[in-house]
Formats: sequence, structure tokens, C-alpha cells
Amino acid sequence: MQRDELERLSKSELIELVLRLQRPEKTSRTSSKPPSTDRKERRERAKPGGAKPGHEGHSRPLSDDVSERIAHRPEVCPCCRMPLAADLAAEQAGIWEHIELPVVRPVVVHHHRLAVRCPGCGTRAVAAVPVSGTPFGARLHAVATYLKTYQALSYDRLQAALADLFGLRLSQGGLMNLLRRAQGRFQAGREAAIAALRRAEVVASDETGVRIEGCSGYHWVFRCQHAVVHQAAPTRAASVVHAMMDGHRPAVWLSDRYVAQQGHGLAQQTCLAHLARDVAYALEASDDPVPYRLKLWLGSAFDLADAAARLAASTLAAKRRALERRLDAILAAPSGCELTRALQAKLRRARDQLLTFVDWPGQVEATNNACERDLRPAVIQRKVTNGYRAMWAAQGEADVRTVVDTARLAPNTSVFGTILQTITP
Repeated sequence: MQRDELERLSKSELIELVLRLQRPEKTSRTSSKPPSTDRKERRERAKPGGAKPGHEGHSRPLSDDVSERIAHRPEVCPCCRMPLAADLAAEQAGIWEHIELPVVRPVVVHHHRLAVRCPGCGTRAVAAVPVSGTPFGARLHAVATYLKTYQALSYDRLQAALADLFGLRLSQGGLMNLLRRAQGRFQAGREAAIAALRRAEVVASDETGVRIEGCSGYHWVFRCQHAVVHQAAPTRAASVVHAMMDGHRPAVWLSDRYVAQQGHGLAQQTCLAHLARDVAYALEASDDPVPYRLKLWLGSAFDLADAAARLAASTLAAKRRALERRLDAILAAPSGCELTRALQAKLRRARDQLLTFVDWPGQVEATNNACERDLRPAVIQRKVTNGYRAMWAAQGEADVRTVVDTARLAPNTSVFGTILQTITP
């Protein structure tokens, strides 16, 4: 603001402006800002690294898949230096494990087509082409897809990794074509995941920003019990949800308070973790008692969400009524703090969306943390590579993540194993 604008402000407006300037900065604990933006502690006040006092030590377990076993016998007694015969009975005193990686080099096979002149009619017969399309095999496609998608390597770093680790030299154009072919193999799995999503009773959604073709775009994720669907889109609007759900309205939709993610289900569950961060900021910025009461209320709601699947219906109903009475009292409490009043207004608007999980014990979460975990690799990819050169690359990686994350809903699944299985014809 300019000086003349400040001079026109009233005393109360000046006081309010000064109080706003004195508020603490928002951090990842009190807002949706990433932890990387937090101001770091000074070294003398930082927590020491390493194991904390009382921490129980752990050791790496021995491998089950052993390539070779070698027995080592003592040859001389350490006490009297007497030679020890090889036929003396021995017992196992311990196992020392040595692990090494073999040298990996590409297996290159040259297929020679031969031609033969027919002795009967004189026709020149040529052998059929034994391989078609790309010269690169399924495992090479899977390795490149895994490194590009899940290790967030740029094309330059992917070129270097393949050359340094495997002695394989590919141009960036060749890598793009390889990845595009591999990503096409995930289309069937993506369609199956979308079909499961459009049958689900409970759906959660979230999105994060990403650069696509030099412009601002968005990486969406939709999650249900049996599928996780990723979608690259140029917009953050509700049209992305409408296109994804194709008219299906689940019984419950779980998301944050962003308007484009509201109203897509018969009932709505607002992510309580987002509200908890707003409450944490209000606690730091003011001495008003209402934010502390809201913190206690959210703690009780989280405890109820954790125990909901184990409680009887009558117990759940009684606990819900108790939480609603407490919340009514908190929202009706007078406050002179602007932050508190804004927080109360936000909770009033979401009043019927805070405890929907009680009606669906064990099926609806109180937070949208699962979607945020699904988006975390996309956020890392954005920070490391600064986005995608083309929309096909963004959507192709979304297809890969859809198939892999859906497979990971089942126990004992491997990211690379799922990629290799999908790509292998």
C-alpha cells in the first residue's frame, strides 16, 4: 500500500493491518504448503540425527535366495596351534553374507534372413522376418519406463543411466519412441480401472499442479476400493470429474473443500486433515480459546474414525450426537479473532460434510491422505524434471501409475514386476 492509502485508513483498520502483519508464516504443518518451503532450523537448535535413546536396534535379515554356500573351517587351534584335521566334527558358528551385483550387458541377437533358390521352379524363397517393429525387448521397455516414471529421471539422466549401467546407448528420440510404445500397453489396464471406479460407492479425489507443454496443467487422482485412476488434464475444473465419472454418482465423495471437487456424490466427506492444518495455524496466530477447542474436537473425530469399524451402530450414533453437540457449541462461541471467525464460518459451510464417515464405518476415511500419497510421486517428478514436454507423455505416465497403483491395492505386488508383466506380450 502507498502512504496516501495508509493515511486514509481508520484507527481500527490500521490496528487490523498491523495484527495481520504480525501473524506467523504458514508452514507445511499449518497449511497445504510443501515441507520443502519451511524455514529450516538453525544447526544449534536442530534435532540430532541418528537413533534416539531407547531405540531398539535392528539388523538386516539374511537372504533367502542364496546363490552359493561356502564352508570355512579353522585349520589351526588358536590356543595350542595344533593342526585341525579336516574330518573333525564341525558345528555352525555363524553366517557372514556377501552380496554383489553381476555385470549387466545387453543381450544382442542378430537374425540373419537367408534366401534359397527353389530347384523345382527357380523361385527365390526368402525367410520371413523373425522380429517385427522395435528392436528393443520387453524388459528394456520395462526398465526405461520404471526409471522414467518412478525414479523421475529426465531424458538426459535416463540416457546416462542406460549407458553407464548397461552399456546401452539410445538417442532421446529413440527413448521417446520406446516410452510411447511401452505406455500404450497400459491402456487396457487403465480402462479396467476406470470401469471399476464408475461402479464404486465411495470415491476420493485430489489434484496437484504440473507443467505440461510449457503451460500450467494438473495431475488428478481418483481412488476407490478396487482402483486408483490418474489423469493428466489442462484444467482444474469440475469438467475433469464429469468426464471421468461419465454420469456415475457414488454414494459418498471424499475430497478437500475446493469447489470443483464438491457435489459429485450423493453425500460428501470433507477431508478433516485440511481443517486440522487451518486450526493449527489459528492456534499459532492467536490466543483465542476456540481454535484449541476445535483441535480437541478434531482429535475426538479422528479417534472415532479409527475405531468406527469396531463399534456397534448404537455406540457410533451416540458418539456422533456427542460430537455434533460439542461442535454446535464451538461454532456458536463468540470470538474477537478474525481468524477464528473465518474458521467458524468455514466449518458452518461444511457442517453436514464433517461426520459422513460415521454412516460408512470402515469404508469412508475421515481424511484424504490416501489420494495425497498417490499424488506424491507426481509432485516429486514435477520438482525433478519440471514437467512434461508433451501431453502424451503426461497422460502416458498417468496410465502407468493407474495400472501400478491399482495393482498395489493387493498385497505383495512389485512396481517393476507389474510394469514388466503389463509390457510383456
